[in-house]
Amino acid sequence: MAVLTPEAPPAPVRPAGPGRRGWGRAPKYVLAGVLVLVFLTPFYIMVRNALMTRPQVSSPDWSWLPDPLSWVNFHDLFADPSVPMGHALLNSLVIAVITAPVGTMFGSMAGYALARIDVPGRRAVFTYVLVTLMIPQSVTFVPTFVVVGAMGGVNTTWGIIAPNLFSAFTVILFRNFYLRFPAEIEEAGRLDGLGYLGVYRRLVLPNSGSMIASLGALMFIESWNSFLWPLVIGQDPSSWTAQIALSTFLTAQTINLPALFAGALVTIAPLVAMFLVAQRFIVRGIAASGLKE
Repeated sequence: MAVLTPEAPPAPVRPAGPGRRGWGRAPKYVLAGVLVLVFLTPFYIMVRNALMTRPQVSSPDWSWLPDPLSWVNFHDLFADPSVPMGHALLNSLVIAVITAPVGTMFGSMAGYALARIDVPGRRAVFTYVLVTLMIPQSVTFVPTFVVVGAMGGVNTTWGIIAPNLFSAFTVILFRNFYLRFPAEIEEAGRLDGLGYLGVYRRLVLPNSGSMIASLGALMFIESWNSFLWPLVIGQDPSSWTAQIALSTFLTAQTINLPALFAGALVTIAPLVAMFLVAQRFIVRGIAASGLKE
């Protein structure tokens, strides 16, 4: 007679210790460290050259740190009477602060209308907006300048701002976002007697925070970095933006490298601050994940 013996219990699986997990992640950390060094190198060179004198910047001998630190470059940057850097930074800030929220709201309203309001010709309007992305900016540059100039927009702040308040890219992203918006929320609002405007203002807009923040940040960065249009419209130094003032340090006759790098460092500081504050909204908004379905 066979005797049945109980099977031995399976050996417990020992979780990997902290050492094994660390070694498994080591290549990722190394790659991340290398990428961080690659992306931070231009910022390091910018800060280094901004704190050097002109002979040190143009010297063939490489030095890792400026010795001594030349903080006078930042004083000379704002004290130069031929380059109104302080006023130019203020102009850029005003233009970006107005363009970002107003342009984002226009894009949000247009995107909601194209996504939710069923009117004749809605597809044709969306096709027209989509086609404008395929038209090179050089084709519309001269007609836009003629129209803005005829309206007296040369050397004015509104002349720089007005053509950039509507962005087809922003409208398309908002439309795709609102196509995924839960229809139940809108139906509940209509049961309470709200129309399209009331539903948009009270229900849709408050739940579009991540998308508005991300596209608003992108429009702020784009407006701050704009160069060609402000250069053509803002012909007087009082209308210069930061990018135009910065370009005056690099001409065919002279190149003031310390002032150029100091100006670049001052000009890029608001963009770095904006990105650090809004980076998670940018990622979330581009993914169109304002709500969980």
